[in-house]
Amino acid sequence: MNFKEIAAYSLGLFGFQAIVGLLNSYQAEFDASILGADIAVVGILVLVAKILSAVFDPFVGNMIDRSKSKNGKFKSMIAKSILPLLVMSAVVFIDVPFKTNKAATYIWIFATYLLWSFAMTLGDVPSQGIASVLTPDPTERTNVVSISNTFKQIGFSACVVIVPIACLIIPGGSKVLVKSGETDLPMIANEYLFTAVLTAVFGCVLFGLIPLLNKERVPYTAGDKISFKDMMGALKSNKPFMLVIISYFLGFGRQMAMGIQVQAANILLGSQNLVAVLGIGTMISMAACPFLIKKLDEKKVFIGLSVYGFIASVLSFVIAHFWFTNPDNMVLTVLFYFSLFLMGLQFASVNLMPMIMTADCVDYYEYETGKRMEGTAYSVLTLTIKICLALGTALGLVFVQVSGYSDTVREIAAGTAAGFATKTKDIVFFAYAVVPGILSLLSAIPIFKYDIVGKKKQEISDALQARRTAAAAEK
Repeated sequence: MNFKEIAAYSLGLFGFQAIVGLLNSYQAEFDASILGADIAVVGILVLVAKILSAVFDPFVGNMIDRSKSKNGKFKSMIAKSILPLLVMSAVVFIDVPFKTNKAATYIWIFATYLLWSFAMTLGDVPSQGIASVLTPDPTERTNVVSISNTFKQIGFSACVVIVPIACLIIPGGSKVLVKSGETDLPMIANEYLFTAVLTAVFGCVLFGLIPLLNKERVPYTAGDKISFKDMMGALKSNKPFMLVIISYFLGFGRQMAMGIQVQAANILLGSQNLVAVLGIGTMISMAACPFLIKKLDEKKVFIGLSVYGFIASVLSFVIAHFWFTNPDNMVLTVLFYFSLFLMGLQFASVNLMPMIMTADCVDYYEYETGKRMEGTAYSVLTLTIKICLALGTALGLVFVQVSGYSDTVREIAAGTAAGFATKTKDIVFFAYAVVPGILSLLSAIPIFKYDIVGKKKQEISDALQARRTAAAAEK
């Protein structure tokens, strides 16, 4: 792959995740502050919508594997997803006139988020799956996936730049901090909508670079229509891939941190627009992953990061508890921010490693059966990610609701409260750090049996290359 292709794929994922990050970070805040919805109810609605939309993933994967498009089976699906993604990303943030009617409001929130989720799936499955066909070289693939997913992680936090810009452009925007300096003023309805439109246009333009500039280098033959039962049977026979999926489900709590990162940034850092600070450690760990894999292997890196994640998360919570009660203590302040950085170093195991391991599992399945099922495999992976994110977000928002966060935000906006109580901070940070840390440890258990590493992985790669060379010579 040349630099232009790597840049196109990386920027494409950046743009796509900028849209996903905006919805993930600000939708619940919009629904609560502008539409007057209960944030815990929103969490449940989001959970149900994500689970329903996740069922759509295997159908998209099936369509990809059966595609006969001359433009490439992944690229053609990405191109089809851009318009619905652009439209629905803006619709979700419309301030509806019937918001005094709670039932109608909740139906609107659910319906629009479900449609957005369907649109997102059309782009998500092929944009992840195309990584397995950009290059047949597993080492190059690991490097490309690492680079692009680092951009993906940065894109997920791009709203921290776009939102303040929108606030400055919109007349009457929230440009002034509360006098206490503890939090930002709540955004107004026009700011949310303008931010959504700006992010959607920006994100979709970048996302369009993938089908425009990338090549699908790994050859494939369009398959016949297969049933859901056939798909599950094929996946069941791919034992390494099933271990990856089981591991992801066991570690679903790590998605809780992503689901409530705006609320965590608000109470920990004093502003939701500082959410990117929470992701610095994650970006560094993702950039370092190829070097760790080269020195060790995917299995050892995943297990090591998972165990490390548990230790770092619990340690950060202990430090945070004492800092919440003594916020002026400079030593505790430094230790707390350093612990946030250390805690973030674990998240390459959930953000990056499954992508690399799934591509290796696709090669393994081709090696064993002679068939490639990238679309099916990555659709199951994205389905798993969505369900885990939905479960994590819903559970996290329940913690947020129980903590009294929403009531405190309203009181701060009304000028009747100076900041968040220690109890509120403890509960939210427990959900942000400790629960993900415990489940991070559990996620390592299935990977002890994962064996597509080292010599075996190289043998599979060499054998597949020999087959493709022979097939090309016959033509």
